[in-house]
Amino acid sequence: MPTKPEILKVTPVSESRLFQVEALDLRFSNGVERRFERLALRGHGAVMVVALDADNNIQLIREYAAGLHDYVLTLPKGLIDAGETPLEAANRELQEEVGFGARQMVLLKNLSSAPNYMGHSMNVILARDLYPSKLEGDEPEPLERVPWPFDNIEELIVRDDFSEGRAIAALYLARHWLSQESETADA
Repeated sequence: MPTKPEILKVTPVSESRLFQVEALDLRFSNGVERRFERLALRGHGAVMVVALDADNNIQLIREYAAGLHDYVLTLPKGLIDAGETPLEAANRELQEEVGFGARQMVLLKNLSSAPNYMGHSMNVILARDLYPSKLEGDEPEPLERVPWPFDNIEELIVRDDFSEGRAIAALYLARHWLSQESETADA
């Protein structure tokens, strides 16, 4: 395994309400020095929830995505607040965004997004045994809840309005976990 480069200096480059860009001056084990830029790691991480109801429907939301300047279908997601575990944050986000809580939650995997440019990560949570429960969220407008049959995820992932890579990965992680659970139960 290669030796990590030495961080010589970290310099803030730019900052907004949500993001901070920083420059990293690095020295690699072969002596080469380079400057990299990255979005600084802030906050406590984030969660994305694959919530399955009793009829085996995924609970999707339709929300405005500023990066695309369009409405998209995606999975409920949000930031982990200080003092929350990923499972607590997932249950809160689920209640805020789709109006359900979950009695059973499993952390499937922590995913990175563009790790060459940022250290942000997303905890993918499988939520089942849903019950009605609504919390007030921070969205600027009501989100549309869109149930989708879990058995039809192949149709979902080719839709133009369902394009977030982390959501697609989350569905495949959930499907894999559920198939392993089923095989174990059948054994």
